[in-house]
Parts: sequence; structure tokens; C-alpha cells
Amino acid sequence: MPVTYLKTAPGLPPEGAADIKDTVQIMLARLRAGGEEAARDYARRLDGWQQEVVVPEASLARAHRALPVTLVEDIAYAHTNIRAFAEAQRGSVQEFEVELRPGLRAGQRLIPVDCAGCYVPGGRYAHIASALMTVTTARAAGVAQVVAATPPGPEGIPPAVLHALHLAGARRVLALGGVQGIAALAFGLFGGPAADILAGPGNAYVAEAKRQLFGPVGIDMVAGPTDVMILADASADPQRVAADLVAQAEHGATSPCWLVTTHRPLAEAVLALVPLLAEALPEPNRAAARAAWAQMGEVMLAASPEEMADLADRYAPEHLHVMAADPGWWRGRLRAYGSLFLGAETTVAFGDKAAGPNHVLPTGGAARHTGGLSVLKFLKCVTWQQAAPAALPELARASAAISRAEGMEGHARSAEARLVPPPHLRACG
Repeated sequence: MPVTYLKTAPGLPPEGAADIKDTVQIMLARLRAGGEEAARDYARRLDGWQQEVVVPEASLARAHRALPVTLVEDIAYAHTNIRAFAEAQRGSVQEFEVELRPGLRAGQRLIPVDCAGCYVPGGRYAHIASALMTVTTARAAGVAQVVAATPPGPEGIPPAVLHALHLAGARRVLALGGVQGIAALAFGLFGGPAADILAGPGNAYVAEAKRQLFGPVGIDMVAGPTDVMILADASADPQRVAADLVAQAEHGATSPCWLVTTHRPLAEAVLALVPLLAEALPEPNRAAARAAWAQMGEVMLAASPEEMADLADRYAPEHLHVMAADPGWWRGRLRAYGSLFLGAETTVAFGDKAAGPNHVLPTGGAARHTGGLSVLKFLKCVTWQQAAPAALPELARASAAISRAEGMEGHARSAEARLVPPPHLRACG
């Protein structure tokens, strides 16, 4: 039976995607030509920042002194989990060497990029966890140089973000946000190396800057607004479901929040609770949550768990939270998500802040074809091969035959040349 929508999302007015693209293109061209002075000018005009761009190492090292001891301990707890997960992830991917046929050996190597540029968003919230997620993962992959950029507020970069960046392993931090921050990382401005890869979330301008720079510079992904889908059955607690939807809505008016359930009473209870919980938030969180729920919230009634799973695979949410019986079945069945949260005791907030797996995840349905940020994004998986005389008759014959079938005579002759000793060796013989 078709899914019943108990609440639909009217969505947002069409965004000026072309305007964003053109603005970013102009900014990147100016930053490429004008370098540091252009970046400083954008920092003054867009962020009101007129102080030094490079954060002194001493400021990084002492940032923790401005924080409560309990917060320092909590940041350390999160960092330990994130690092442990990333190191285990790195250990799960191995270099290898294999003899494919007698005399023909091949293998793969895992080589970290030389420099990672990690962007930490600013704005309404101080994104401590994003600092940990990006820099820690790059370090666990073996990246030697990690440079970070983050927009300063009126008083500079929040001390908790500076401390998190220092703890995670960034030794160069730029007080730059937006397109100018991304460009500074990519172009190696302010005395730092040019990044081989750019990682980290940001607004539409940051995402577009990464998209336009991709090619000579690698990127983790082009991320859009964050989203969540909750799959719940009759066993779920409406209060927890509503709280989790409101937590996601808190990100802002563009954040989709979806509930799919087989139990109409649960859906109706959640529909009643979400506005109440949103109203209980302080400002500006309250306004953000109200707008997101009004414009991007959906509640869907499905006939069965299988129908719920089908719907989840079609939406391919960034965060997929299952509050339903038999979590093992869901873990094996679901196929398209950025990160999966199983059980009522779990919550997306754990994954966003401190649990360990990375919170930089694909959005906008991209989970159909890609996963989130991991150590693999900072590693080049390269291959090698070496042929010995025993492999040459078959290998050269097959390569030459395929080359001629393709019309590539030069390739065929290059392969067959390996069957004849080089002139200097023939002379020695």
C-alpha cells in the first residue's frame, strides 16, 4: 500500500544557486590573483575581522585555560573515542602483495596525503565536534600536516574550538571563514602548505567553493543541509522520537526531519509533541527548530517494516535512526544512509559529538553512492606491479593481442619488446 503522509514538507523557496555559483567563482578568482591581501579584505568586510589571520601556537596551547575543567575533560573523552575509531578504521585497510601468476606480482600501498585542509564552520554555534572529527581523522590516517580554518566571531575563535583543534593535532589554524577560508587552505596562503584535500562541513558558499576547487584539490564531499530520518514502531517512546527530531531541526530552517512509522498513535503523539519541545528551546534555537519543522518536517505512516526500509533506502538520509524491534534485522537490511543509529538508547547527538564514528556525512541523497568522512579520504590507495621473465610469454602475448584488437599498435609493440632481450644484453650474450 502507498505510504500515508500525516505531515508533508512544503519545502523552502527556490534558492539562488546560480547566484551562489557566480559569487563564489568571482571570489575564488580574486583570491587566486590577490592572495593573502584579498583574503584579509574579505575577512574585514564579511566577518569584521581585522586582527592576525594565523592563530599563534601559544594561543592554541593555552586555549584550554579559558575553559571549565569539566569541558576540557569532556572534549578529551570525545577525542579519545573519535581517535580510537579512526585508528581502528585505518587498521582495517591493509597494504598487500600478491603473485597473480608465476613471475607476475602486484600490490597496493596506502599513502597519506601530505597536507589536509580542515574547515570548521562557525556562525550560530561553536562547532567543537567538527574540529575533532576532521583533524583527528586526518591525523589517524597519517597526514603529517593538517591546517585548519574557521571563522572568527567578534572576540575571535571560541577557546573551546581552538583547544579542540590543538588537541586533535592541528598546528596551524587560520581565523578565516567562508570562501576565503577554503581558498586559503587550497592555495597555501599565510605561510602554510597548499592542501591536497579539503574536508569539513560548511554553508552553501563553502560547499560551492569546494565543488569549484575540486580536481587539482581533493574534497571529502559536497555537503548540503543536514537531515535525519527516524524509523519507529509501536515500541518507540514518542517523547524520545520528538526530542530527536527537534534536535535535528535545531540546525536551521533548511534541515529535513523525517519520521516513518507503522504505528499511527505514535505518529500523532509525535506531531503534538514536536512543536511543544521546539518552543521550549532558548533562542535562536527555538526559531531555527520551528522553521525547520514547519518547512522540512515530514511524518509518514507505512504498512510494514519492509516498507519503512524501502522508504529509507529511497531517501538515503544522512542520519538514520531506528527505534524498532530487532535491530539486527534493520542493520542487515538498510542500505543507504550516512550513519546508522540503532535502538532507543542511541541518539544522533551521540554520533554528532562524542561516540566515535565521524559526523561529516553525505546529505541530499548522496548516501546512495558514498559514505562519510573516514581515514580513507586522506589516503591514496595506489597500486604497483612487477613482471619477471617467467610471466612474459603469456603476459606479452595477451597484452599485444588486446592492444591490436583496440587498434593500438604502439602498445602491442611495447608489450612484445619485452620478449626480446635489450641490445646491450644481447651483445653481452
